[in-house]
Amino acid sequence: MRVCASYGSVPDKPADADMHEIRLDVFDVPPYYADENSIVTLAGKDISEVPRDFKGLVDIGESDAEIPFRKIRSVHDFEKTPSEEALREIMNHGNQELSKCACRVNTFSDLHTIWKVATSTERKHLILGMGELGTVTRIRQVLLGNDFSFGYVGKKTAEGQLSAAEMNELGDDCRLVGIIGHPLGHTMSPQMQGAAMKDKGIKGLYLKFDSPNLDDVENVIREYDISGMNVTIPYKQDIIPHLDSVEGPAEKMGAVNTIVNSNGKLIGTNTDYAGVLYSFERAGKKLSECSKVLVFGSGGASRAAVYAAMESGCETYMLGRSPDKVKAVCDEMGCNIATEATLKGYDAVINCTPIGMKGDSEYMFDLADLNSGITVMDMVYNRETQLVKAAKSKGCIVADGRDMLVGQGAMSFEKWFGVKPDTEVMRKAIE
Repeated sequence: MRVCASYGSVPDKPADADMHEIRLDVFDVPPYYADENSIVTLAGKDISEVPRDFKGLVDIGESDAEIPFRKIRSVHDFEKTPSEEALREIMNHGNQELSKCACRVNTFSDLHTIWKVATSTERKHLILGMGELGTVTRIRQVLLGNDFSFGYVGKKTAEGQLSAAEMNELGDDCRLVGIIGHPLGHTMSPQMQGAAMKDKGIKGLYLKFDSPNLDDVENVIREYDISGMNVTIPYKQDIIPHLDSVEGPAEKMGAVNTIVNSNGKLIGTNTDYAGVLYSFERAGKKLSECSKVLVFGSGGASRAAVYAAMESGCETYMLGRSPDKVKAVCDEMGCNIATEATLKGYDAVINCTPIGMKGDSEYMFDLADLNSGITVMDMVYNRETQLVKAAKSKGCIVADGRDMLVGQGAMSFEKWFGVKPDTEVMRKAIE
């Protein structure tokens, strides 16, 4: 990997990097280390501020002006990724030494477009995605045929950048995994899986892929050499048509939360059920010790809870606000439809809905029906929900949603990397 240090502030000393970007909105004058391997970016300043004897590259933006320096022509689109045709035109236009485009990435299809153009452009080029979804373009410099990749020093100079130190440490061949969902603002998986990778000495990065649709997701996983993905709301069922096969529990559930890229073959599986079992065990009550279980919700996560409960030998009921979806899951998986919205008669309840994730909301059942004989699990883990507060006040055993995150994440980790992670390291990372 060839890293260009992009300085967001004037440093005490130059960074350890192959190249240096000297932005004239940061530096008053180019520093002593601005040599032939450096870039001066005008950033709105006049070309006259570049020393006449400068031997490096000068980024003059979208201008076609002739200058007495080696030239970069750069185009920025802060709202979207241009179409394939438009991006090819940007790369091929002009007589500059290097063509650059930095564009906002909003979807998997944008990443697919960048890959197609970057890997087929013969002239010296740099195509980078801005935003969180575009970070993958920055750590796959060689794969994309980019001449170099920026890493920030001091503070970020573009959204989605990694630091120059991170870029040097990871390298272009690092293992990449991530999470697919929309929205993903609440997820703790990156810090959890990142800590597990570091603990096991795996040179890799866990990224967030927040896209409003799944178009081209399979292409992106293969093209950017992504080892695997977690899948969360709302795509646990929608992802299935994009995969080559679905195995084990995922096939029975009809829901996928983990993708493994096995030499380009995308295999869908489900580790959520293992997270449910792990959460109950850590709480001190195995799910198999509960005879009658209520699963609240009818989405992809609820299928995992039903699977875990039924595999544990529990009499399993489902309750949800969408009767048709509840019936469909019960018919497919063989569990029972809860005919009454009550907690009475159950010794475990598992909330698989997002109720409580962003604050208090109304449950279908009366929390006053809780008693100390009911074990409560809430998959919402970013806050103490109304359900959890009520359960604790009644002396219930409470299975922590964070433990579910750890349990499912540990199994995903093992499927991606072939080694078992330290679950205590993962747990500590999200506390």
